[in-house]
Amino acid sequence: MQYLLEIGLEDMPAHVVTPSLNQLADKTAKYLKDAKLGFGTISKYATPRRLALIIDDVAAKQDDISEDVKGPAKKIALDKEGNWSKAAMGFTRGQGMTVDDITFKDIKGTEYVYLHKEIAGKPAAEILSGLIDVVKSLTFPTWMHWGKYDFEFIRPVHWIVSLLDDQVVPMQLLDVKAGNKTAGHRFLGQDTTISTPADYVEALRAQKVIVDPAERKDLIRNQIAAIADANNWQVDPDADLLEEVNNLVEWPTAFTGKFDAKYLQIPEEVLITSMKDNQRYFYARDNAGKLVNVFIGVRNGNSEHMDNVIRGNEKVLTARLEDAAFFYAEDQKKSIEEYVAKLQNVSFHEKLGSLAAKMSRVQTISAILAPSFDLTEAEKKDLQRAASIYKFDLVTGMVGEFAELQGTMAAHYATIKGEDATVAQALGEQYMPISAEGDLPASKVGTVLAMADKLDTLLSFFAVDMIPSGSNDPYALRRQAYGIVRMLDHAHVSLPLDLLQMLIATQLKAAQQDAGLDYTKNAAQVTAFIQDRVRQLLQLRHVRHDIIDAVTTMGAADVTAEVAAAATLTANADKADFKDHMEALTRVVRIAAKNPVDATVNPDLFDNDSEGALHAAIDAVDAQADLDSLFGQLSNLTGTINAYFDATMVMADDEAVRTNRLAELNRLANITRRFGDLTVVIAK
Repeated sequence: MQYLLEIGLEDMPAHVVTPSLNQLADKTAKYLKDAKLGFGTISKYATPRRLALIIDDVAAKQDDISEDVKGPAKKIALDKEGNWSKAAMGFTRGQGMTVDDITFKDIKGTEYVYLHKEIAGKPAAEILSGLIDVVKSLTFPTWMHWGKYDFEFIRPVHWIVSLLDDQVVPMQLLDVKAGNKTAGHRFLGQDTTISTPADYVEALRAQKVIVDPAERKDLIRNQIAAIADANNWQVDPDADLLEEVNNLVEWPTAFTGKFDAKYLQIPEEVLITSMKDNQRYFYARDNAGKLVNVFIGVRNGNSEHMDNVIRGNEKVLTARLEDAAFFYAEDQKKSIEEYVAKLQNVSFHEKLGSLAAKMSRVQTISAILAPSFDLTEAEKKDLQRAASIYKFDLVTGMVGEFAELQGTMAAHYATIKGEDATVAQALGEQYMPISAEGDLPASKVGTVLAMADKLDTLLSFFAVDMIPSGSNDPYALRRQAYGIVRMLDHAHVSLPLDLLQMLIATQLKAAQQDAGLDYTKNAAQVTAFIQDRVRQLLQLRHVRHDIIDAVTTMGAADVTAEVAAAATLTANADKADFKDHMEALTRVVRIAAKNPVDATVNPDLFDNDSEGALHAAIDAVDAQADLDSLFGQLSNLTGTINAYFDATMVMADDEAVRTNRLAELNRLANITRRFGDLTVVIAK
């Protein structure tokens, strides 16, 4: 059998459509598995006005259940007179049976109550009707309620199709009852009846709705390619824009429009933002790579009256470009210093002062970071200049109108005003990465500026107890911290973050830039917060959870060291002798952890050859070697460690001997800490 579920709504925001469809499919599959109703492939369909699933090979009914259920022991089920106890009666009642159904089974010499249950599976339609609860359980970034109802959903629901082969499966959401009728295109189609799930796609196509997102996206892509080929343009459809446009239309028709060539004098980032981000147009280049004064839009409809559509879109875009041209000209009338002065009156946050104060802190933090990134004196000078002005574009007219261009316009205006190219590039890279896996800054100066800015934001908000909890993260501090982690990892800069925090706090206070805030108050929480982002990074690289747990216990919170340790342990974990090495090393680590000793080992207190052998072997280990070499050296100690424990009683009666032996083991354990806590690594 085949089943169709379609939820028809008012137009959803484009960014919600695909995640909502995937969520519906995943929750439906889980529901059917939990209900033990067999099914095959689940096909997903969506437009701005509908979320739909077609489920193939639906079983006629649930699997029958045949099972023996174990109850209390016989001595508990029967009282002294041989009557059934309350425990026995309660057990059978809970299973929907009676004490007459009880049998006894002997388990290792003790008899227990058992019930044999034969439960016939429910028909598919009865199970499928429960999918309405799956629909109600969907979650969204925004919600609406309508009419007199308290129920909330992404948009008001107007129809439901619930069809098992040719039969309607009853379900109801508020006042909307399921049937077999769906809505066609709002302007080109009409309501239509779906006879069977197999007819769904073509029935809607006849009503000018392409319900398959992949088919619709391919059509848009092909239409754009055809236009580009016909005009000898180069068009690279942006994947995110294509996804957004695809979720705005049901019957796509691509078209082209023009704008006055005079607007090409505006920076192309502004033109692209106006077309792509504001109007959802695709832009084109000529064969030389220069932007062409045209755009490609996608209409939710056919080609009728397209001239009117094109004129309307051209008029809207021209108005945007006219604004951009005005702001671009006006912004250049002021100097960078004039804009920077305005930042004194622009709040970063009410508890954290102005943007000018933030830039002062970032200058200090940048100077602290610079040596770790091996910046030259010229680069340090450029970094300080960049940090002293990098937020100036926030008070320009262009960024006020086109907020998406912050940073981009700072770089462009800096170039116009004669700033060094390194400074301009850093200004353009200050927000990177702008998403979890977005591009990282390409320059050293840009990397340090971006990291200093994010560190300041993170430390400042923690200093005023504005710490993210649960899903609540209004200032995107998790993304900021993850950006810090990614930049450190990419640059291979070893920088213990707990020590860095203390240095930043000390210098901000010395420079009187801390606004009286205690930047050390929540230092431990900051470290833990960043460590969680390291875990995120390693999880995305499919590192084993036990290895992640091991390396993220490093007290210094050195991102680069932790990532490198994870890589080394991962590279060795599947080797045949890994278990032997781990058992030997973790034996040492556990003893040292229980008996910490800070003392110098005295060879004169050795009383067997194994002690001398271990001492010499540890002396030979280069604790500063790269981690791969160090792990190899430690692995070579396995036989020596085992021989030591075979011949040596660590906890000797003589206190001096005992302390000496513990000092030796602590010496080795301290070396292993470059890999974190090896005791949590699962050696298989």
